[in-house]
Amino acid sequence: MVTAYDYSSAVHVDSAGIDLILVGDSAAMVAHGHDNTLPISLDLMLQHCRAVVRGAPRPLIVGDLPFGSYEASPAQAVEPAVRLVKEGGVDAVKMEGGAPSRVSAAKAIVEAGIAVMGHVGLTPQAISVLGGFRAQGKTVDGALKVVEAALALQEAGCFAVVLECVPSPVAAAATQALQIPTIGIGAGSLCSGQVLVYHDLLGMFQSPNHSKVTPKFCKQFGNAGAVITKALTEYREHVEARSFPDAACTPSRCPARTLMTSPMCCRRWASMGGLRLPRLPRRPPPTMQRNYWTESRRR
Repeated sequence: MVTAYDYSSAVHVDSAGIDLILVGDSAAMVAHGHDNTLPISLDLMLQHCRAVVRGAPRPLIVGDLPFGSYEASPAQAVEPAVRLVKEGGVDAVKMEGGAPSRVSAAKAIVEAGIAVMGHVGLTPQAISVLGGFRAQGKTVDGALKVVEAALALQEAGCFAVVLECVPSPVAAAATQALQIPTIGIGAGSLCSGQVLVYHDLLGMFQSPNHSKVTPKFCKQFGNAGAVITKALTEYREHVEARSFPDAACTPSRCPARTLMTSPMCCRRWASMGGLRLPRLPRRPPPTMQRNYWTESRRR
């Protein structure tokens, strides 16, 4: 599983043959520049979901329920879940936490006919309670809580559970205890599957001037950030040196230049489906042009 937040990233993930896409509330951080996932709204999540669905017709797409959309009561949790599926077009929803109230909310959503993915361990929506982005389940008591929460979510009807930032033995114990798949992120290699944030695994944030830091548990499978920065820098340098555009883009080869130089070619290209343009006014006959200039000189 990989996160995606827009059409282009969804196309890339789909083309790579990834099984699941998570439209995560981590969009608040990597797409909108916030320090945590809390500020993103349900309406904004819906926009991200719709864009991803248009770009990835094959994978199973899971939409994150944002903070504040399901905490009050189980009945309240159903409405945003329905909106993510009905308006966002996702196949399932994900929600964080394994407390009794969250388990009840998950059960209510499942009973409403919506597939739910759970999320235990480090739950970013509860960082104020957890004391920040810290690993969970490091003590015996903490490990038991992680496994018990995962079991409770399974009992509520969840089809899978994300295990985030827990020790590998704890993730292995939870995976063995559960009858549903576990998706690990910073939880070792013994989970049923893995999930990473799109920007993290591609190395998108490599600038020393950027505040975003790739988590230690994330392996970077590419250095896309450096490639993008290099391309943009070269573009700026070529424009400043007036070496772009070059001879490769000439009126005979480039439809855009043809539009500005030849109205006839413009209409022909438009008739072939290249562009829809308004009807151009006809030029006046030569005799009218001569009369116009003659009258102008007399004045």
